[in-house]
Amino acid sequence: MMDTDACIHPYPAGNSSVRRMAIEAGALGFSGIVVPGEMPGVYQGVHIIPAVLIRENDIRKVTGQIRKHGASGILIFVDAGDTGFNRAVLAQTGVHGIRSIHRIPKNAFDHISARLAHENGIAVEIDLYPLIHERGVSRQRVLNRYNDLMKLHSRFQFPLILSSNACSVLDLRSPEEIRLLCSLFGMNKDDTNQALRTISTLLSPLESVMVVP
Repeated sequence: MMDTDACIHPYPAGNSSVRRMAIEAGALGFSGIVVPGEMPGVYQGVHIIPAVLIRENDIRKVTGQIRKHGASGILIFVDAGDTGFNRAVLAQTGVHGIRSIHRIPKNAFDHISARLAHENGIAVEIDLYPLIHERGVSRQRVLNRYNDLMKLHSRFQFPLILSSNACSVLDLRSPEEIRLLCSLFGMNKDDTNQALRTISTLLSPLESVMVVP
């Protein structure tokens, strides 16, 4: 089981190459990084794990994207939306994670969504980028949302993943720094360690089709 940053954005979305970000992530203590749109590979022992980010807000378009990419052996993550959309996404076969929970209305991810995520083994992303870069009220709002998410997690035990969503090597954080950040909203060390390794669990069904040199 490897510690993995569940989403980074190298060039051209960011300003650092995937190779440089992988090497830096390895120096910080990671064994893997999830990179949307990238081919699988390894840089100095750090596994590059490809993913597709679906940002549609129409469940029919989401379903079409899942069908398009579902047999390709890559992770499929969907941006969260309103309550009905989230429940529909979490009932879809082939989805590995739901993202951007902090950007949606407070009750859009509710106990029904939490139960669906648990039953279907779909991970919920905790995006650390706003905790690193935002200040004041905006940062406190995100902390409150993640605190609410952890209350649902303690009840329903759905998988969690942790993403720096780094666009530069300067945005990357070590597993230890991530543990400290997660403690700000009540996530204990055991839950954080498990979340850092959730990607390995999500990859298990894909191993027969995913090739990592």
